[in-house]
Amino acid sequence: MPAGTNELLLKAKEDVRPNEQVRDMTTDKKMPSWVSAIRDCGYAIWSSDEVAEEFKSKFDERRIPVKGIRQVRIWGLQVDDERELPGLERTNIPDEENWEINLVAKDGSGYAVESRLLVAARG
Repeated sequence: MPAGTNELLLKAKEDVRPNEQVRDMTTDKKMPSWVSAIRDCGYAIWSSDEVAEEFKSKFDERRIPVKGIRQVRIWGLQVDDERELPGLERTNIPDEENWEINLVAKDGSGYAVESRLLVAARG
């Protein structure tokens, strides 16, 4: 180990405050109401019929356990080259903010699903 490594490790341990909260994405104030309802309930159900029946059959019909929630940012695009897009010196495609719900299937496997396909399971 290089000289001074132990001192750095000790300093890092001292800097950790046991009562300090780590920022949890699932408590972010930007979370849409339907996502926070799923988080609070702990279970979800399908919100529409646009999900394939074959995929739905992997999950409980009444209450699908939620393993976690994650905010996903899909980076947009900016093009500043008129040669590529004649007449459009600057083209912007905005970033997208999506919420991913991690579900537990009947066999215990996990699947990440777009939050707009789900609602909180009641009862």
